[in-house]
Amino acid sequence: MVPPQTNVQGNAPTTPFREQSYIENILRLNRGKPGVFHFSFEHAVEAGKNTKSVTGMVEAAGRDHVILSEANTGRRYLFPMIYFDYAEFPEELNYFDQTP
Repeated sequence: MVPPQTNVQGNAPTTPFREQSYIENILRLNRGKPGVFHFSFEHAVEAGKNTKSVTGMVEAAGRDHVILSEANTGRRYLFPMIYFDYAEFPEELNYFDQTP
């Protein structure tokens, strides 16, 4: 059984939708660009070491995660965004239109 279609009337937004500049959205805008991505953890990844840097590119990014592929090895990583510290890129980044 198909539910009946209804029309909802109300106030339409007066401004067009603008993407918000959250980190995962910025990473998605720059998929495929080379960079170095830095992460730190409460627990040690290796004895006495609680940081990890990946030289590679963003394959995908979501609200709570990023998928990176490492340039040298082709290895892929899935990191929760809570561990993301910062990224370095050797070229200009794509970003959202800043005009009002």
